[in-house]
Amino acid sequence: MTVTHIDTQETSAAATAEILSAAAAAHAGWSATPPAGRAAVLDRVADALEEAADRLVPVALEETHLPEARLRGELKRTAFQLRLFGTVLREGGYLDARIDHADPEWPMGAPRPDLRRSLRPIGPVAVFSASNFPFAFSVAGGDTASALAAGNAVVVKAHEGHPRLSGLTGTVVQDALKAAGVDPHLLSVVFGRDAGTAVLADSRIKAAGFTGSIPGGRALQDIANGRPDPIPFYGELGSTNPIFVTRDAAQARAAEIVAGFLESFTLGTGQFCTKPGIMFVPRGTGMVEELRNASLPAVGPMLNGRIEAGFNHVLEALSGIDGVQVLNTAAAGSGAPAPVLLGTGVERLLADPQALEAECFGPAAFVVEYDDESQLVEAAKTFEGQLTATLQAEPASEVQDLVAVLAEKAGRLLWNQWPTGVSVTYAQQHGGPYPATTVPGSTSVGTAAITRFLRPVAFQNFPQHLLPPELREDNPFAAPRLVDGVRLV
Repeated sequence: MTVTHIDTQETSAAATAEILSAAAAAHAGWSATPPAGRAAVLDRVADALEEAADRLVPVALEETHLPEARLRGELKRTAFQLRLFGTVLREGGYLDARIDHADPEWPMGAPRPDLRRSLRPIGPVAVFSASNFPFAFSVAGGDTASALAAGNAVVVKAHEGHPRLSGLTGTVVQDALKAAGVDPHLLSVVFGRDAGTAVLADSRIKAAGFTGSIPGGRALQDIANGRPDPIPFYGELGSTNPIFVTRDAAQARAAEIVAGFLESFTLGTGQFCTKPGIMFVPRGTGMVEELRNASLPAVGPMLNGRIEAGFNHVLEALSGIDGVQVLNTAAAGSGAPAPVLLGTGVERLLADPQALEAECFGPAAFVVEYDDESQLVEAAKTFEGQLTATLQAEPASEVQDLVAVLAEKAGRLLWNQWPTGVSVTYAQQHGGPYPATTVPGSTSVGTAAITRFLRPVAFQNFPQHLLPPELREDNPFAAPRLVDGVRLV
C-alpha cells in the first residue's frame, strides 16, 4: 500500500519555536472549550485513527517488527482510550468541584468565606513517545489522550524507533482536529533529541509525560526540574515486577503457574514494562525442575537493534554474577533473541539485591528459590519501586505481612493473575514508587491519568458570572460537586 511521504527529518530550532507558539495559541481556545465539546472532538479523533488503520498498520509493521494482530489490537486500544476520556469529560467528576458557602459560625473560630475550587488545564504538555507501544504510548497514546481531555495542547517528541508512523499518526490526528472545527495545532510532532529537549525546556510547556529507560528519563527529569520554572515530569522508567509463589500454591497448581509465567515473561518478546522479571518459588516442590525442562515459547524479533543490544548487555552481566546459573534457554529464532531463564537462591539475592534485581528489557527472567516464606518478606523489602507485584497464593495462605510490604513497593498488586496486559479502565493504577515512576501518586493508564494535567484553583467571594460553570449555583454542566461537605451527584 502506498503511503504519503512523511517528513521525519530532525525538527530545526526555528520550526520547533513555531510549533511551540502554535501550540500555545491552540491551547488558549481548547482550554476554554466546554468538556462535552472536547469529548466530541476526542471521539472524532478516535474514529479517524480507526478509519486510517490500513494506512497506519503497514508502516508500524515496517518500523517495529511487531505482528499485525498485536498492532491492530493496540490501535483499537488507542481509540478506546480517547473515547473513554470523552466519557469522563461528559460525566464531569474529574473537575473535583467543591463549594463551601460562606458561614459566619464556622467552628474554627473565624467566619468561613465563600470558597469554590475545581481543576483546570495545566497548560501545554510535552509527551515523549515510547518504543514498545507505537500506538498506545506514542503520538496519540495515553499521555496525549489524557492531556487533550484535560484541556491542554500537546507537543509530542516522536520516538526514533518509529518515526514514519509517528509522523503519519500526527497527520491523521491533525486532519481529524481540523475536520472537527478546532485548531489542528492542538497536537504537533517534533523529531530529534535536540527538538525534544528544546520543547521540554520551553516556558510555554507546563508538564511532561515520558515512558522509557531510567537513564533517559532521569536526564529529561533533570531538565524539567532545572528550568527557572520547574514543571511536573511524569516519567515511567523501569520495573522488574516480582512474582511470589507460596508453598501451598506451588503444591496445588505448579504446572499452571509455570505455564502462566513462561507466557507472561516472553509476551511481546519480553518488551513490556509489566513483564515479570523475577519469580520466587519454594524449594522442594518441583517447580524449578518444571521450569528447567519446559519448552520456552518462541518469540519474535525485538523492536530494534539498539534495544536488542541493550538486552544482550544486561543479560550477559546478570549471567556472569557468581551464584547465578542459566536454568533454561531456547534456540534463537531467525532475527529473534533466545528466551532465557536464570536461576539462583534467595540467599544470593539478599546478599546483592541491586545487582540481581536489575531490569532486563527483553525475554529473560530470574527464578529465585527460597526455603521459608519469611524469606519472601525479606526479599520484598529489598526491591525498589515497582509498577506491579504479584502473589500466586491460595485463599488460606498467610501472606498478610508480604502484602503489607508489597503495597509500599508497587502501584498494582495482583492475586493469581499475571501483570502483562494493563486494562484501560476507571480503577487502573499504572505507576509506583521510583524508579517505576517519577511521581508515585499518579497513573499513566486509566481515567485517573487526567489529573496529572490539571491544577486546582480556588475562587474566594467571586460573583457568579466570573466563576467556572461547574462552580456556579446553577451548575450548567451538571457536574458532580462537594457542597458544604456533602457529595452531590
